[in-house]
Amino acid sequence: MRIVSGHQPVYLPWLGLFHKLSLCNTFVYMDTVQYLKGDWNNRNKIRTPHGDLLLTAPVDKKRSGVMLDEIYLKPGNLDSNEFWQNEHFITIENNYKNTPFFSRYIDDLHMIYKKRSWERLVDICWAQFELVRSYLGLSDKKVVRMSEFEFSGAKDDLVLDHCIKLNGDHVVFGAHGKDYVNLDKFRSAGIGVYFQDYKHPCYTQKYKPFKPYMTVWDLLFNHGDYSAEIIQRGNVSFNDLWSTKDLWQ
Repeated sequence: MRIVSGHQPVYLPWLGLFHKLSLCNTFVYMDTVQYLKGDWNNRNKIRTPHGDLLLTAPVDKKRSGVMLDEIYLKPGNLDSNEFWQNEHFITIENNYKNTPFFSRYIDDLHMIYKKRSWERLVDICWAQFELVRSYLGLSDKKVVRMSEFEFSGAKDDLVLDHCIKLNGDHVVFGAHGKDYVNLDKFRSAGIGVYFQDYKHPCYTQKYKPFKPYMTVWDLLFNHGDYSAEIIQRGNVSFNDLWSTKDLWQ
């Protein structure tokens, strides 16, 4: 069994993305699909004393195209506190500096936000994705960037092409895949389908009450090495998919 999955780049990624990564052998980082305005490609939430706060990486609309690898970020001066990268770093630091594992990760975030000015959205998303998957012990998963391969099609045809070209005989979709996937296409190709149904775990946050769907950094700052275990809590595992035929459609 060879399981393929994938997802588009997202800024300040959430827990469910890394659960999805954990379920496959090969993960397609879909950095050349269409950018979705108003979606989560360039934003996510952090926890504050007043609830949650949305942090958005600002898009330079004058320079940007319609595909994710064509989305440029508003330029600025790294020496200015008003530059969005500095604002985001200061906001994260102010709200998490007293969490148990803040000191373990803040130097890496400092490198991302304070040492380099990012031109494209996909590049800062990739830097964060790579960091977090190493923290969570997922570096053994093969990750393929769409921009480096010749894939074709759209929606479920594109994912079917991923499976064919990457020798996948099973595929994991997100929950919304049920809205557009034609299962007959995959059955005809001999490919089993699983739709991720991520059940968000509860965990101790700095502030109460617990609020789900924050960026994965919220979990890491609060729980460190236990984060990988918490992400999996109450959810299907890679071993479950390998050993339970009834999970596949």
